[in-house]
Amino acid sequence: MPSFDIVSELDKHELQNAVDQANKEVTTRYDFKGTASEFSLNGTTVSMSTESDFQLKQMLDILIQKANRRGIDVKCIEEKDPTIQLKSAKQDIVMREGLDTPLAKKVVKLIKDSKLKVQAQIQGESVRVTGKKRDDLQAVMQLLRGSEDIEMPLQFNNFRD
Repeated sequence: MPSFDIVSELDKHELQNAVDQANKEVTTRYDFKGTASEFSLNGTTVSMSTESDFQLKQMLDILIQKANRRGIDVKCIEEKDPTIQLKSAKQDIVMREGLDTPLAKKVVKLIKDSKLKVQAQIQGESVRVTGKKRDDLQAVMQLLRGSEDIEMPLQFNNFRD
């Protein structure tokens, strides 16, 4: 029986490249001259540090632009609250990955509501979809790509025929 997995993964190598490019742009931009502005990557958390709130917003725009160019979907970006002191401003940006339980349940409900002849089951941080026909599975992929309810980027892998 044909099947595939629905996952939400983050390419960490591309994220590292996006952070490196953002750091390079911050060092060359005139409005950041003389400031100790930098991005640092720790796992899937990007930490931004600079001198003012305005520059923090500018850095976030730079990071989003560089991540978008590297093929990282901006839906997975989660902003934490900035900590602003006299001459320092810091903010963490968490890059979410994996389907958490509420999102996986939403995906399964969307599939079941479509009345397609497939079964969907949650397996950890992925959803396995099985069906008798390959066309039904492709219809599920099309349905999920066009859905506005899902706030995370989805990938389809492990397609078995």
